[in-house]
Amino acid sequence: MAIRLNPDLLPNLLLSIQQSRQNLDTATQQLSTGKKVNELSDDPSAVAQLVHIHNQANQDDQFLKNQSTLQSQFQVADSTLSNVVTALTRALSIGTEGANGTLNNADRQAIAGEVQGIANQLLSLANVSYRGAYLFAGTAVTTPPFTINPATLAVTYNGNAKVTQVQLSNGNVIGNNLPGSQLFLNGNGNVFGALQSLYTSLQSNTNIAGAVIQVQDALSEVSTQRVFYGNGLNQISLSESFLNQEKVDLSTQENSLVGVDPAKAASDLSQAQTAYQSELAATAKILNLPSLLNFLQ
Repeated sequence: MAIRLNPDLLPNLLLSIQQSRQNLDTATQQLSTGKKVNELSDDPSAVAQLVHIHNQANQDDQFLKNQSTLQSQFQVADSTLSNVVTALTRALSIGTEGANGTLNNADRQAIAGEVQGIANQLLSLANVSYRGAYLFAGTAVTTPPFTINPATLAVTYNGNAKVTQVQLSNGNVIGNNLPGSQLFLNGNGNVFGALQSLYTSLQSNTNIAGAVIQVQDALSEVSTQRVFYGNGLNQISLSESFLNQEKVDLSTQENSLVGVDPAKAASDLSQAQTAYQSELAATAKILNLPSLLNFLQ
């Protein structure tokens, strides 16, 4: 009787061992990385989604970085305007006192001297900078926006009226600045013009009451303009919360695509190890049998 050997037996055995080894390597990698997708070939569709998720997460990180910088800038600006309000409130108080007809010239000159000091204080506030950029200069951020004539308190604005914008998130843009001309030289309330009028009125004892009204208008206008920064800080806070939640959602999406359950991964690894060891043992047993009948089909 003719005996026919199975020429595919050994290659099939080796292929089976190779597959078991590959399964073991995959299970080992998944348990060690905590991911079921570690290479493009593992799941091309999932990898494409991962690229989108990572790009969005990176964009969110950049937005959050921009927001952090802008938030600090707005806080400095808002704090500065708070000090401006305090200084103007003091100017209004002493101006009202100076309008009292019972004061003598020496008293009025003393008040004028304090007004001069307030004007210089406001000049310093109006020239505030953050990270080397003047906040109230429009886009001319490298030059102090205001200069003052110490004798007359006449002020010159060296900035411009341009405004810029910052993108907080996709489709969410916010104004970045208020130019100094809008804040301190506004037609509805000119800060430096009011102080100059109060100063000269006190010195000459003419129309002090009118100058006090100008200071009141300036105080009201600065308070109105300051709302820009308060609203901006609220908008930044809301956008920050949105982006942080979006990052959590993106992380959840990523985990659902590639994450593995640690307990299941450990179980899969144990099963793969058992299968691989069994495959090796079975193959060794077959190859060590004494009769060729074991190779017959």
